[in-house]
Amino acid sequence: MAIYRLHNLLCFASFAVAAPAAGAQEAKIPTGYKLVWSDEFDGAGLPDPGKWAYDTEANTSGWYNNEKQYYAAERPENARVNNGNLTITARKERLKSASDYGGQNYTSTRLVTRGKAAWTYGHFAIRARLPCGRGTWPAFWMLGPGEIPWPENGEIDIMEQVGSAPDKIKGTIHTKATAGTFGVGSETIVSDACRRFHVYTMTWTPAEISIGVNGRSYFTYKNSHEGSSSWPFDSPHFLLLNLAIGGDMAGEIDDTIFPVSMEIDYVRVYQKQFAQ
Repeated sequence: MAIYRLHNLLCFASFAVAAPAAGAQEAKIPTGYKLVWSDEFDGAGLPDPGKWAYDTEANTSGWYNNEKQYYAAERPENARVNNGNLTITARKERLKSASDYGGQNYTSTRLVTRGKAAWTYGHFAIRARLPCGRGTWPAFWMLGPGEIPWPENGEIDIMEQVGSAPDKIKGTIHTKATAGTFGVGSETIVSDACRRFHVYTMTWTPAEISIGVNGRSYFTYKNSHEGSSSWPFDSPHFLLLNLAIGGDMAGEIDDTIFPVSMEIDYVRVYQKQFAQ
């Protein structure tokens, strides 16, 4: 399995843009798109194993970017579905009984659709309430084929936020041409991101990738048609949902915040339908 450095310090190419009103609950679906996959989190218990797998590959060695968490699998204390939401919870605890325990002082969960579902192009919508607290680092993002090393396989960060600046929402693209680790992107302000639900979106076509919140795009990355080094986005990508703790981007951790959670109401994938 490929090892890739993910979610490192970012270089944003454009200025912050104000998000729409905090009360916005739903984002408009682009014309001509149809729902092809979703998880509404209407059940109870662990996340649906038909849709989600657990990424635990770096628990023993330690996670990338100096992150401090252990990512648990099939553990309701860290990921559970109840009352129509998926709740991912980070805890201050040492899971010494785990066979792949790497000495971490925190637990959390990283869910992926790898091996379950992947998409080329589409409109992606995730309605969520983010965590607050210094040291949290939630993300909704996508990665390309695992047999291609990062960043050549392409990374799309639909949403990243850190608890030390909870109103700043970031969207970023990582490719070989964008200097990999640094990426290119922008940020927007959502003043109540950790108190209310908002819809984080990404629309991906052969021509461009547009990232937004509540129906308003704040960053667009265009296909320069200069090859795969700048546009590795014509192949299937899978989704990841995770709550990291600490690391190069999140920084210092406030141990008084734990347990700390993010809630996800739904994940929906739409694709453009063409006339037969």
